[in-house]
Amino acid sequence: MLRPFHAYRYSRSLGFDFSNLIAPPYDVLDESGKGELLQKNEFNIVDVDLPHLPAKTVGPDETYASANTRLQQWISDGVLERDHRAAFYPYEQTYTTHKRAHHRRGFFALVKLHPFGSGDVVPHEQTYKGPIEDRLKLMRATGMQMSPIFGLFNDPKNEVTSALFASVGKPDISATLQGVKNDLWNVFDAAVESKVIDLMKGRPIYIADGHHRYTTALQYQRECEIAAGGSGDPGQASVLPPAHPANYCLFCLVSMQDSGLHIMPTHRMVSSIREFDMQRFVKAVEPHFVVKEAMKMAADEQSMLHIPQHGFGLFDGAAKKMYTLLPKGTDPLKETHASQSATWRRLDVAVLQHYLIEQVLQPVFNGGDEVVRGYSPDVASAVSQTNGEKYRIALLLRPTPLNALVELGKTGEVMPQKSTYFYPKLATGLVMAGLR
Repeated sequence: MLRPFHAYRYSRSLGFDFSNLIAPPYDVLDESGKGELLQKNEFNIVDVDLPHLPAKTVGPDETYASANTRLQQWISDGVLERDHRAAFYPYEQTYTTHKRAHHRRGFFALVKLHPFGSGDVVPHEQTYKGPIEDRLKLMRATGMQMSPIFGLFNDPKNEVTSALFASVGKPDISATLQGVKNDLWNVFDAAVESKVIDLMKGRPIYIADGHHRYTTALQYQRECEIAAGGSGDPGQASVLPPAHPANYCLFCLVSMQDSGLHIMPTHRMVSSIREFDMQRFVKAVEPHFVVKEAMKMAADEQSMLHIPQHGFGLFDGAAKKMYTLLPKGTDPLKETHASQSATWRRLDVAVLQHYLIEQVLQPVFNGGDEVVRGYSPDVASAVSQTNGEKYRIALLLRPTPLNALVELGKTGEVMPQKSTYFYPKLATGLVMAGLR
């Protein structure tokens, strides 16, 4: 299921400031964000990991070919080097929230690919065609996995992380990105590697971030299978050698019990609403919610603690007023989504999407048309962007509980897109995995 790998890494002998070479995940960047990273250093990983903008859209073939040309030149010039020995790579991120320092520990490894539902990798969010095709074209062109998938595993005794960090010293690489310190080590110890592999056997890995990248890796594996003379059918025996690089995917694995694991909600800002009226909204949601005007506007993440379980906040940008939606204890999705489990129907993100947006906002205030949404994990940012012009209202919610990933994994159900926001994001550019 798990194996060490020969990582491609930025040279430690060329005097680089690694803070200027790493980047956030490609899908959170826009043109200005990419430009700022490249101003720091022309070799920043974003130059090959995000060759086409906007992110998650498909570019022309030559765009991805050019990215590969730059990547191969970096390897030829020694900017990127491949480790001579396979390793696991312990990884720690240090960050501050509410004036407290936190440390999140994990490690980079290759995980055996299995189609969802047939192995130990469990998804929790829906995927879409456009982002998959973009990542597939980049993977075909470069033969490289650059942006790791964020995976979670159950380790109540902290056995896996303890084994990897037991003997690490000074980090190989230290880099700061957006206020988060990223430290990387390597473990070349065969005994430790064997222990970690044994400990991880049979433990499900829940994808926290990177569903599109994992689906892309499955598609790439299928193409390699067909090219080698196989059928490409997951139900048929593979003709690829077991150790073939296409059979594995680059992950950063973090224990669910890690003290630095922080989940934030993803609030929705809604525009394109025609003639929104608060009184009509209150009447529309009356069967399931009591709406009360809040005493003061929610100003930060801490204030969201005042929203009760399965309740919501609503900020009216035109009126500059905050409201609280208090649940009546009913099941808003019971009739329209009876085939879904009770666990899924109780998810705040499911109620927000499939009841508040699809059954209230769109039919009552938008003629049945789909509304335009923006997303933010930060309450203050969501409220400030909801000024009655760009966005008319903001729907604020509590974080999705971590155990929801486990419970939905048992039923094979997935959440709406952007149901979770794990902070901080993983850095791209610390390690890369070759596919050829």
